[in-house]
Amino acid sequence: MRTMPRGAAVEVGGRRIAFYRAGDGDPPVVLLPGAGLVGLEYDNVLTGAAALTTVVTYDRGGTGWSDPVALPRTAGAVATELRDVLRAAGLPGPYVLAGHSIGAVYARRFAQLFPADVAGLLFIDPGHEDILRFLPPEVVALNERMKPTWDELPDLTPEQLEASRAALTRLYAEWPADVREALVEHRLETWRTGIQEGRNLEDEVYAELAAGGQLPDVPLIVLTAADRNPLWARSMPPELLERAHDGINALHASIAASVPRGERRLVEGASHQYLHVQRPGPVLDALRDLLARVRA
Repeated sequence: MRTMPRGAAVEVGGRRIAFYRAGDGDPPVVLLPGAGLVGLEYDNVLTGAAALTTVVTYDRGGTGWSDPVALPRTAGAVATELRDVLRAAGLPGPYVLAGHSIGAVYARRFAQLFPADVAGLLFIDPGHEDILRFLPPEVVALNERMKPTWDELPDLTPEQLEASRAALTRLYAEWPADVREALVEHRLETWRTGIQEGRNLEDEVYAELAAGGQLPDVPLIVLTAADRNPLWARSMPPELLERAHDGINALHASIAASVPRGERRLVEGASHQYLHVQRPGPVLDALRDLLARVRA
């Protein structure tokens, strides 16, 4: 494992998993990163939520400062690893799981497999196996045509690397300097990891969740990023773009309605990948509300 700029390593199954912890109190909040992202990219939420309760995040095996593991993985493997990490870290549940993007998918699988360990759920712009049912047929067809051939993606040019370094440095400008620098360089070195993690999402992982059963009856908040998908915006006329985002809104409302205590919230001024960076306030508000409902 490369030197971690912060946090500690928890050993699980012969592998070391990077683990970050702050705050004190129950129930603990567990932040599950999106694909290609790592625990340190949620440092602002970790710090903010630490005023409310114990809060932790981590790097899944094969990502960040954790030991390598073959990617992609099943959602069950990721969920089981997380349960083992939390146990090895001496952090008993039940937990409020806050998953972002594919992290929400893994949080949902955790809740299916270990419902007694879940006190509440926060899904931050989540994916779902029913997404194609909510999108206009034209968008489904466009997405299929635009899928890249992942194995043929070229390496980033020096110019692209420098542009990405500058953009990431701006994005994480408020992070402590040592964390920011390590995080930016890590992202530039491992930019293919998110692609590798998500390669089995649409077939294997979504099928796994569809067959996994209902969520437990716990408080759930679903956050939806209101900003337009830039790839869609470059490829669709405005009317179709609106219909596509209406479909995402309807999907997220459906996820929230799948449990008795579910709620959906729209987050203005936020994009899918960086909602937690651009608008940490609504994320912390949702965690505060979930904690209050669980404690009540």
